[in-house]
Amino acid sequence: MSTLRLDVRPFHERGEEPFAAIMSAVESLQPGQKLLLINSFEPAPLYRVMDKRGFTHQTSELSAQEWHITFRRKE
Repeated sequence: MSTLRLDVRPFHERGEEPFAAIMSAVESLQPGQKLLLINSFEPAPLYRVMDKRGFTHQTSELSAQEWHITFRRKE
């Protein structure tokens, strides 16, 4: 299963909202592909949005400033 990687930390550094970029990445996922989102904090509100779109998530806190969230389509 391949992974699409999206690091949204630069968006936050520029003071921009990354939601549109995240949704664009989600729309571009191929069947079986997962999304690895890299963020500077845990994006808890995004979990509900992604759940409604049919995705599960797995979250890992690598440091206080680096979170990895893997989204996969529900089976």
